[in-house]
Amino acid sequence: MAIDTAHATRPIARRRWLAGLGIGVAGVGAGLAYKAAPMFWRQFASELGHPILPAPHRPDLAAWPNTGIHAAWLGHATVYLKIDGFTILTDPVFSRWIGLNLGPLTLGMKRLVEPAIELESVPKPDLILLSHAHMDHFDIPTLRAMENPQQQVVTARATSDLLRVPRYQRVQEVGWGEEVRVGPATIRAIQVNHWGARMRTDTWRGYNGYVIQIGKRRVLFAGDTAQTDLFRHVGGAELALMPIGAYNPWIRFHCNPEQAWQMANDARADVILPVHFQTFHLSQEPSTEPIHRILNAAGASASTRVPLRAIGQSLHLA
Repeated sequence: MAIDTAHATRPIARRRWLAGLGIGVAGVGAGLAYKAAPMFWRQFASELGHPILPAPHRPDLAAWPNTGIHAAWLGHATVYLKIDGFTILTDPVFSRWIGLNLGPLTLGMKRLVEPAIELESVPKPDLILLSHAHMDHFDIPTLRAMENPQQQVVTARATSDLLRVPRYQRVQEVGWGEEVRVGPATIRAIQVNHWGARMRTDTWRGYNGYVIQIGKRRVLFAGDTAQTDLFRHVGGAELALMPIGAYNPWIRFHCNPEQAWQMANDARADVILPVHFQTFHLSQEPSTEPIHRILNAAGASASTRVPLRAIGQSLHLA
């Protein structure tokens, strides 16, 4: 049974307090962390002076019609969807840095490429859809900027404590195999091969992929996943948002492009929108390698099944 957090504020407040305590302790210990993670600190220092490149494309979201499936990749796992007039924003991350927020400072990773549209220019979505609490998918500054008494959110189990729930119209937590309704959309959470802890020790947090159903239209948002045969249970989708990057050396946690291609085929997806690459330096493979590899995997069908290749591009399915 899904949890509607509008009616479960007491346990959420307790989890929020515990999460805040954990983040505070992490902040106090940040100065001691260099010995434990020197590679992170070297990357952090090197990225300070690097410019963030502009997105190569800028979609015109306001011009989309109210029929069909429309999608724009805004960067990383952030996709703006419009399905027969209903709009969804997946894992919104618009910050210049992702990581641990310590007042005005963020300890983490800097964007390589700007979002395709600045957040204030994105039409307010009917739904924010959050796959899991990792900082490159669940960006607190972005989510706070999107707080609105008319805004609805669907998120994974035991993650709503990271949100200021009363500032949204409704926040619903959902676990594997559970469904919730938001307007005309049915959102079904599916199991993926990943993990949900944000601060290493909060291993109770959930992590999801989602099947979005509106009338006869179906879209798969895989969230973040390593290789698995779980997508065989999806049962078909017109569009699949599949992660294809951050696999070297993290192949135990993130699929490579060939595996993403296979999982999309397992889900019987017609069209694939590749995400989770080119936006942050999360791994060792070159930033353009993932798209080349999935296009090679698609072979002769690449032009029709993987039509979107760069941040800011859009696709449209009648």
